[in-house]
Parts: sequence; C-alpha cells; structure tokens
Amino acid sequence: MSNGAQKVRLSEIFLTFTMIGLTGFGGGMAIVALVERVCVREKGWISSEEFLHGLAFGQILGPFSLNVCTFTGHHLRGIRGGIVAAVGFILPSFLLITLLSWIYFTYQKLPQLQAALKGTNPVVIGLIVVVAIDMGRKQIKGWGGALMAVAAFCASVFLTLNAAWVLLGAALWSLCSSYFRRRIG
Repeated sequence: MSNGAQKVRLSEIFLTFTMIGLTGFGGGMAIVALVERVCVREKGWISSEEFLHGLAFGQILGPFSLNVCTFTGHHLRGIRGGIVAAVGFILPSFLLITLLSWIYFTYQKLPQLQAALKGTNPVVIGLIVVVAIDMGRKQIKGWGGALMAVAAFCASVFLTLNAAWVLLGAALWSLCSSYFRRRIG
C-alpha cells in the first residue's frame, strides 16, 4: 500500500474483482478499462500512474487483464491481496466459459448463435479504442510522450514487435534520456 491509504479488506478485494470478472466483457483492454474505472477513479485504491505501471508489467507474460488485477490486489494487500484479486477475477469467467463452452459445442451450428457472436466484435473494438484514447489523454504529456506513443504504435503495427520488446525499448530510451539530461543539466 502506498500514500498512507487505508487497508482494504480481502473480502472487499475479492468482491470487487468478482464483480469485474462478472461484468467485464470483451477481454483484454475492455477488462483493463473496467479495472481502471473501478480501482483508480471510483475507489481510489491505486493512482493512474501506478495503474499504468501495472499495465506495463502485465504485458510481459500471460493474460494482461489478469495480471493487472493481480498487480492491483498486490498493491493493496501484498501477495494475499494479489491471489484474492486473481481468484475473484477468474472465478466468474471460469464458471461462465464452462457453461458457454457447453452451449457452443452443443448448438454451434445455429445461425442465431453465429449472428450473436459476430455482433459483439465491433463493440469490443470500440471499447478498446475508448480506453486507449482516455488513457492517452491522461498520460501522454508533451511532444516527447506523444512521439514515444506513436513510435510504440508503429513498432507494434508495422514492425510487428512483441509488446515486451516495445516496453523494453521504451524503458531503455527513458533511462538513457534521464541519464543524459542529468549529465548535461
């Protein structure tokens, strides 16, 4: 916990991340947007900057929405908080996907099911764009930040670099820039 914030109960962490798991549709960035809204803006459990650090760490391995939940839980209550947040987040998805898998493989040939699945794709993309714009407005400051965001976008899209390499490159660039600014100034 940082900044002298009150200690959040494990039960509250579990219930919060269970609700996020229940209501967060679209995966990936859609879940991250919901975690950011609930944990940063509504509850004030973690700062926007700390949340972005967790998002950056979460890009390194595995499902980053789960990683962000675990990071936030750990921030609040250490290892136990991270585990509780992860379990709370995963439980609804596990139960729902088990049910949906059964429904899908039992009724996959129905045109109504196929149409319903195709209809959700544009919504998910829209949610991801909204999150990217919202986070960009808050965190990209000055020409240097904007240039780094564009470079990261280009490296990911045009060079098809893995997110871990893009993040590593950005971290190295920032370290070197900071070092040279201190040496010169």
